[in-house]
Order: sequence, then structure tokens, then C-alpha cells
Amino acid sequence: MEKRILNKLIATAFIASLGLTVTAAIAGPDLIQQQLNRQFTESQQKLKEAEAAKGAERQKLMAEHMKMMHEAMDKMQAMKPKAGMTMQEHEDWINEHQKLMDQVMGQMMEEHHMLMNSGNAHKH
Repeated sequence: MEKRILNKLIATAFIASLGLTVTAAIAGPDLIQQQLNRQFTESQQKLKEAEAAKGAERQKLMAEHMKMMHEAMDKMQAMKPKAGMTMQEHEDWINEHQKLMDQVMGQMMEEHHMLMNSGNAHKH
């Protein structure tokens, strides 16, 4: 009995998630862009952790952040607008892609400044 209820809940959740996926595909960022947005939120958190850390821990977190940025850039280079988009959908896709690129550049500049400042701290 409980297994049937659990299966119904799983099926209902699956159908609901399909509905959300279809809605997301109609408007707003595509699935890869949504994933990248989440990844950039995580990488921004990693950068903040690195900023608060010291020594080897800071270097480890900075390396993890750099790896995340490289992975994101690889994904972005492979991204293409899907075929059959309307002009408005294509424009929206391009705008979202530009926002993602701005996030990458912003985080990489923050990382660069942190690296430069930590290098200056060692000189004094």
C-alpha cells in the first residue's frame, strides 16, 4: 500500500517537473543557462570563502574557483541557440548569454584582484 502511494508521489513530482521544464523552455534562460546561473552562484560563494580564508586553505579555494570558471567557460563556448527560435527568443537567449559572460568576467576580475592583493601582501 505504502509503495503505491510513494510511486504516485514520484509520478506526480515527475509530471510537475515536466511542466516546469516546458514552461522554462518557453520563456527565460534555457536549461544550460539555468545550470550555469546556479554554478555561478556556487562559484561566487567559493570566491567569498577564499577571500575570508588564509594560507593554504585560501589557495585551495582559489584553485577550486578557477576550475569552476574554466568548466563554465567550456560550457559557454559550446552553447548554441536552438534551431527554430523566433527572433525574440533568439534575442532573449543572446541577452542571457551576455549576462552569463558578464558574471564570468566579474568573478575572474575579483579573483585576479585577490591574487594581486595577496601577492602585494607578501612583499611588505
